[in-house]
Amino acid sequence: MPVSAAIRERCRALLRPGEDIRYVFPALSLGPPHTAPFLVVVTDRSITLFSTKMFTRNEPSGVWATYPRRTRLGPVEHRGSPTIELGGTVYEVDDEYIAVVAAADAEAFSPGDLPRDPLPDL
Repeated sequence: MPVSAAIRERCRALLRPGEDIRYVFPALSLGPPHTAPFLVVVTDRSITLFSTKMFTRNEPSGVWATYPRRTRLGPVEHRGSPTIELGGTVYEVDDEYIAVVAAADAEAFSPGDLPRDPLPDL
């Protein structure tokens, strides 16, 4: 399920001023001591991991960790379900976000591989 504009705005309010959100996707930590839902927010300056509210998995409650933008999210591993590793923790991502992980890494590490925006004036 795509992350709504309202959730993106709530994430934006918790970021440092001036950061431009590029990608947002939900992830579920798989490591000890338990599983927990998070939102991964990739900006032009950082990758921020937001904890979420207990009963609304897609509602950010605070910043859990921040990584430099040059941190790789991929490659996506397939350990039964798609996973990424960030800060030493493994996170499960939905299949629909595999392309988002790849695009975020391509933007940071090989921007020449990204297709040109077909509608740059929108």
